[in-house]
Amino acid sequence: MFEFLGAFLWLIVTGIASVGGYVAIKRFVRERLRFVEGVQKPGVPLIAGVAATALAIPTAIFPIITPLTALLFGIGIGSGVAAGRRDLKQLPSG
Repeated sequence: MFEFLGAFLWLIVTGIASVGGYVAIKRFVRERLRFVEGVQKPGVPLIAGVAATALAIPTAIFPIITPLTALLFGIGIGSGVAAGRRDLKQLPSG
């Protein structure tokens, strides 16, 4: 029973970290980095994802946060940057 609760709690934490990171960074790119040309470079989503993963790995000392959680957080950040860039290209300039 406790194994199930632990796995369920891990799933919730991992989902919140990955989806929350994706949504927050996508909004940040669209609103704050709108006029920054550097965000349009091709490797920026990969660099952002790797950096987020590297910063989140030390939190794996907590029992509910694993290296997989940190990796999925980094994937969410990289995907959010890519989606925010895509949205910027579709916005009308003005």
